[in-house]
Amino acid sequence: MSRKLAALSVALAAFALAACAGRYGGGNTNGTTYVLPSMKDLAITATVPRDAQPDAKTGTVGEELPSEGLGKINDSFWQATLGGYTQQQFSQALGFPPKTKITIKNLSANIHHTFDVVKKIKGPPAQFPTSPSLPVTASGGPLKVGYASGSINPGSSVSVVASKAGIYLFGCAFHYHSGMQDVIVIKAGATPGPQATAPAR
Repeated sequence: MSRKLAALSVALAAFALAACAGRYGGGNTNGTTYVLPSMKDLAITATVPRDAQPDAKTGTVGEELPSEGLGKINDSFWQATLGGYTQQQFSQALGFPPKTKITIKNLSANIHHTFDVVKKIKGPPAQFPTSPSLPVTASGGPLKVGYASGSINPGSSVSVVASKAGIYLFGCAFHYHSGMQDVIVIKAGATPGPQATAPAR
């Protein structure tokens, strides 16, 4: 095994252990590129450049029906069931620092999804609206209440900039009542929360 490959393996193992612990803020992510643990059909990277480009952060979110492989998590911090969106392997609350350009990828093989922000909250509990307005056409603009990705084709992606700090509830216009409801925290040092387990087959 080459020295580079060995170093990469150690870095990935360390990041995987840190990621599995799950946090919602307070981490130091400046100046690092991570290759996150991936599913069989998704490779995820998150890059936080060094001080030369402190505002050019990127990250990836995968989405699919919880029953397709992401599962659901009963998140005790948010006091809510979350599902359908992940930064790692299974469903989890999402977390990014401000000014991150987030790419949302539809992992489903033949199902369309959306990423629609329905509400801004100050903290837990995450109380999802019963019947929110979830458009299927794209709104454009930064991540905020009313942002809508538009319908994302299977295997396709869209991007949005999380320009301001805040805690947002969001979901899929097509599958909101099928478990695709989640929380995203935009805050300095924010990281994803604990992950769900794989759904029963």
